[in-house]
Amino acid sequence: MADEAQSGPTPPAPGCELGPIEGQAQDVAAGTKTLDDFMAGAGTLKRALGLFTVYIIATGAIFTFMGYWDGWFLSACGPFTFLAFGILTILVMPIAMVYAEWAAMAPSCGVELVYGTLGLNKHFGFFSSWLIMAAWLAVPPAGCLGIVAWFDYMLGTNLSIGWIAFVSCVVLCILTAISLYNINLAGTVQTVMLIFAFCICIVAAIVWILSSDWSWDNFSPFFQTSLGGDNKLWGAAIGLALLITPYFGFEIVPNMVEEGTFPIKKMNRAILGCVFTCGIMYVIYFFALTGMNDWATLTGDGGAKPFASLDAMKQVVSSGGLGTLWLWVFGTGVVLFPIGTCILGFWLSSVRMFYAMGRQNFLPKVFAKTNRYQQPIVPNLLILGLSIAAIITMNYSNFLQSFFCLMSFCVATCYAIISLAGIVIAKKKPEWERPYKIPGGTVTRYLALVISIVIAVLCAYGQPGWVQLAEYLGVGVLLWLWMVLVKWRKEKAWIDSPEGVKEF
Repeated sequence: MADEAQSGPTPPAPGCELGPIEGQAQDVAAGTKTLDDFMAGAGTLKRALGLFTVYIIATGAIFTFMGYWDGWFLSACGPFTFLAFGILTILVMPIAMVYAEWAAMAPSCGVELVYGTLGLNKHFGFFSSWLIMAAWLAVPPAGCLGIVAWFDYMLGTNLSIGWIAFVSCVVLCILTAISLYNINLAGTVQTVMLIFAFCICIVAAIVWILSSDWSWDNFSPFFQTSLGGDNKLWGAAIGLALLITPYFGFEIVPNMVEEGTFPIKKMNRAILGCVFTCGIMYVIYFFALTGMNDWATLTGDGGAKPFASLDAMKQVVSSGGLGTLWLWVFGTGVVLFPIGTCILGFWLSSVRMFYAMGRQNFLPKVFAKTNRYQQPIVPNLLILGLSIAAIITMNYSNFLQSFFCLMSFCVATCYAIISLAGIVIAKKKPEWERPYKIPGGTVTRYLALVISIVIAVLCAYGQPGWVQLAEYLGVGVLLWLWMVLVKWRKEKAWIDSPEGVKEF
């Protein structure tokens, strides 16, 4: 049941009550400056989301572009793809556990900003946020292009770049309207799309495996990849690391905590659950798809051919009549809806990151203003503008590979920073209440750090988009310098910690 809209600031969650602030001016140290004072000029988010809805939003964000990126996944890992997804599901779990520990200990939106700052300093907080945003902000324009490309594939219209950009912009405007409206509408839309997508993916896997075209012979040789040159094992290792992209998104759960009506200690169920759910689905789906044809045919000789799933389904259904109808239903389930859930999930998360940065003085306060539905205004409009600009300037010939690899590297690097922050804060503040006890404690935190670093290094080897990465990081550096030299000299950043509000 949704709570009524609050007229004042969102109260601190249990375990985050206000306390004295260390090392500040006398009035702050004496406790006279409250959370309300820091929140002055910022809007608030509406508490209206149950745990299941938050789980659905995060799972939908993680659930990757199954029927659009399928050719890229198979090009990177070959028949090994389904097993790579299984391995990566296990490897991501320690990182997700670190986030689950942080989420219960310091519940707040803008999680990378909060965790990086509390564990290390505000500079790490800023850049960990900037890195994860590289992945989040890239999803809407790329997803819209995927949707248009699917319609183009199904209708055989051979749309011009101008028409692709126009239709994509229309889709982006619709998403902006949904995000600016009641958050429950986004949750309902996400639930319908995700459940339908899951059902169609399972049905498709069964159809393929029972098909006379499905063969174990298509799994040989097991290691085939377009990466790593002649060393197929090395290429498969790079490909496995790049598959971190279909897993990022579990961090959306703690980003929605200020809008949740559920107990903080239960957040770990949604964080870990969305990773496990998607991991199982990936393994089943790509095991079934791989057996439908040889690697060269599925991937266009390793060229990351999109819509491999649609081509494989055409092998087992007749053209015309019910066969054509099923192809549209299938495409909706494995292409359209997975892209839709992914875009919407990351759109919502990006908005909340910008909102947190504005509220806590990492960006101008205008980013924290909300409308009558208690949804941030400027972040939504900024993401719309950035997405439209990306579509207009995007290189359509090689954007898929560059975009995918760029996200993988940035996500893994961000996870390494947050894991390091978890290790540092466990040593510095062992007395902080941790409602979620991370299994393995320090060992798991170090394991998460090592996994993140190894994946980041492997992603760097497979990174074709260094120019785009340098451009994005260059903008971040300029913004950071402005904060250091101008804004933070006038007003400090702040974070609500388990010891109360702290300034940095």
